[in-house]
Amino acid sequence: MNPRQVYLVAGLLAAIGLGLFLYKYLVLGFPLTPTTRSEVWNIEARLVFDGTGSPVKLNLLLPQSSDRFRILDENFLTRGYGLTTGPREDGNREATWSIRSAKGRQVLYYRALIARRPAAQRAARTTPPPAPAEVRLHGPELEAARALVAAARAHSADVDTLVSALIVRLNQTRPDHNTALLLGPHPSALAKWERAVDVLALAGVPARIVQGIRLEGQRRDTGLIHWLSAYDGKRWRSFDPGSGRPVIPAAYFPWAYGSAPLAQLTGAARLRVTLSVARDVEAGIRVATTPGAASYSRLLDFSLFSLPIETQTVYRVALMIPLGAFVLVVLRNLVGIRTFGTFMPVLIALAFRETQLLWGLLLFAIVVALGLSVRFYLERLHLLLVPRLASVLIVVVLLMAVISVVSHKLGIERGLSVALFPMVIMTMTIERMSIVWDERGPKDALMQSAGSFLAAAIAYLVMFRPELEHLAFVFPELLLLVLAATLLFGRYSGYRLTELRRFRALAKEGP
Repeated sequence: MNPRQVYLVAGLLAAIGLGLFLYKYLVLGFPLTPTTRSEVWNIEARLVFDGTGSPVKLNLLLPQSSDRFRILDENFLTRGYGLTTGPREDGNREATWSIRSAKGRQVLYYRALIARRPAAQRAARTTPPPAPAEVRLHGPELEAARALVAAARAHSADVDTLVSALIVRLNQTRPDHNTALLLGPHPSALAKWERAVDVLALAGVPARIVQGIRLEGQRRDTGLIHWLSAYDGKRWRSFDPGSGRPVIPAAYFPWAYGSAPLAQLTGAARLRVTLSVARDVEAGIRVATTPGAASYSRLLDFSLFSLPIETQTVYRVALMIPLGAFVLVVLRNLVGIRTFGTFMPVLIALAFRETQLLWGLLLFAIVVALGLSVRFYLERLHLLLVPRLASVLIVVVLLMAVISVVSHKLGIERGLSVALFPMVIMTMTIERMSIVWDERGPKDALMQSAGSFLAAAIAYLVMFRPELEHLAFVFPELLLLVLAATLLFGRYSGYRLTELRRFRALAKEGP
């Protein structure tokens, strides 16, 4: 092929990528750095169920604006379903999807854009609450609750300290016999707060359960958390479920009140609800991607921001893989570092994202060393290739499990992250290393191992720079520039940097 064609394709890709990047930066105002943070989050509820051909009705509790947060926008993905929204008798909001017949896998979405209210705009609720709930305790449980109220009152001065004292007693590792009778063995968080509401009703204090989520970073599947809210005579106060103090963490967002299920389904089976959270990347992006905004462009309808939040979280990692691959191209073709496998260091670098670099290198080295010793023993058994690889894979999995258990018992929680390593890749690495060891000797095998470790470490340091993660997700067209550079490296046939040392004697001799 004419090399000019490669240069032409590379130049075209670079021009397209650079043009899209400049348009989004100069015209739409997308920021280049992730340093400017806005107190805005995208939240999403993904509802999946299996239709059986019958009429379907799906109810979902909806969040609503509060004294700490306000809902800027919300939308629903209906896919042919009828949709109604409105308040419930318990004070919550609810959406109801309905359809005459649904068959097969069904996926519905609820999405909302929420923002934290500035402290100056927060107003305490002054609406009088309903009377305390009816006491639902009887017999021995009622007597245990009375004893618990008496003990909490003896160590409290007002409603706040009464509720705090009660939460501390409910959270005791070794509860007294009254608390143990009320809670039963192994109570869930929801069951614990349901009992707290019953006990506070006995004390004449209105209380309710709050179901919420944490607004932290990027979470593909964030679980519901529960805490307690009580009326102190002037306003509702939320109490930290851990310490019992009348202040909850700033990251707690209330989704619904009470113990009712978040979603209820009739006419179908196997409902699965996934809640996702993504902090809005930048205020400028939020404005630009809102239909009707001055800088809105139809191009943004096909951007990554139009994807579900959990899918966006996946692509925040996936878009860094091409960058890691380009780093490997430079290290192998220009520097001359030898590695086991073509892209094995990139996959190992992905695992380092959770283990962190030093722990990741240590755990990876331990597993490979132990697996290699087992591989040498299997060599004596003269097994066929596929059974041998399967045997090494089984040993690798067992080694990872043993390392996790031992590290957990020793209190080294980082050891648990060894399970994130790609098992098949590690198995092939052990196999390749043993072959090189036999054919070229231990020196070459150890050199390639060191090269693999070095490449994985460099790829990790490049791939998971916050600035580069931001650029790759907000400006994915920049990957076209990476592709163009990769094509150009594909035509490079000169000396590698490591080869300059090998042939330095020839350079000294001269012509």
